[in-house]
Amino acid sequence: MKKTGDFPLEGMCSCGAAKFCKLQKPMFVHCCHCSWCQRETGSAFAVNALIESSKLRLLDGDVEVTALPSNSGAGQNIIRCVACKSALWSHYGAARDKVAFVRVGTLEKPNLCPPDIHVYTSTKQQWVKLSDRTPVVEEFYRRSTFWPAEAIARYKSAAGT
Repeated sequence: MKKTGDFPLEGMCSCGAAKFCKLQKPMFVHCCHCSWCQRETGSAFAVNALIESSKLRLLDGDVEVTALPSNSGAGQNIIRCVACKSALWSHYGAARDKVAFVRVGTLEKPNLCPPDIHVYTSTKQQWVKLSDRTPVVEEFYRRSTFWPAEAIARYKSAAGT
């Protein structure tokens, strides 16, 4: 595997049984403040690095797929360690299993994937203070407004659109 900058980047579950590798930098990183993510994670938000599923490799351990409902009604599949049940990544939205939403907190160097945007801030916790250095939207957004051209091309290629 050829290393480019800080990628590939490894991640793992909380017990260390399931290890994976992101082969390249994410297309885009969401920090989602919706009440659904808050409830699901038990935290104030969820930070997900979007990457082509083909650029994600399970290195060790076993994972299972948990199907859960989502606020959109389309549902999501969460990939979890079979031993500790930590959520590692999920698939949902238009691209489904073609794009993985990797939980940034599972990465060995999560600081390499800071949020590119804060979404669903209309339901964020009031004590969470956001700066003006990262775009903030009350709900969701149009990809073409915020994503760099290279990331849009990668997404379209992965999703087959």
